[in-house]
Amino acid sequence: MYIEVKDAVKTFKQNSGEFTALDHVSLDIERGEFICLLGPSGCGKSTLLNAIAGFDKITEGSIKINGEEVTQPSIHNVTIFQNYGLLPWRSVLKNVELGLEAKKIPKEERREIAEKYIDLVGLSEFKNSHPNQLSGGMQQRVSIARALAVSPDIIFMDEPFGALDAITRMKLQDDILNISKQENKTIIFVTHDIEEAVFLADRIVVMTPNPGRIKSVVTVPLTHYRERTSEDFLLVRNKIFELFNMKPDDNIEYFI
Repeated sequence: MYIEVKDAVKTFKQNSGEFTALDHVSLDIERGEFICLLGPSGCGKSTLLNAIAGFDKITEGSIKINGEEVTQPSIHNVTIFQNYGLLPWRSVLKNVELGLEAKKIPKEERREIAEKYIDLVGLSEFKNSHPNQLSGGMQQRVSIARALAVSPDIIFMDEPFGALDAITRMKLQDDILNISKQENKTIIFVTHDIEEAVFLADRIVVMTPNPGRIKSVVTVPLTHYRERTSEDFLLVRNKIFELFNMKPDDNIEYFI
């Protein structure tokens, strides 16, 4: 198994005592899978992502990637956050080249790789633009191109589309799903949006709070090309709603 989480516990000290963010969480992930961690605020989904990524140490249990214990972030993996993280003084091209510079890739090769991924996310005509000249969705595409350019083993995504409007969000969902299949990357994606999880994931890890636990792992038996209104899509979506004791006509922002 590529990623193995076994009996992971994470506690935080608070004035009133200890808060358990993760309570004996176990999860196996295969190479090339697209996994969505889904649940309301406080269920531990971001804590679990940060632990697998090596940003946060668990209190008990173990996390291994490719047989190696996770003790710190790896240069072989990247994380994409909601706030894009672009350098405002650098162009799109120079932002995408950033990780390649750190790897000391020669200038011409660096430019060739960066342009490949800028084209992949549909921003070739904006490669010389700066972040303040781009929309939020375009900036997130730049951050995705920058992540892909360094050829990571795993891409961690913590609610990367949460700040975007609904139409841009749906377009980026299409983009990242297509890219994940083309590039065959392992992706762990945090979301509180049920339909987003069903649209993207190979498997959905349904988490519940107080303390953070995995309630169910739901396999999404849909093809790569997914129709949001198809019967099969709605069946999976409704199954997730049932796990949360909710109905599909409840507020579209399911978990705040």
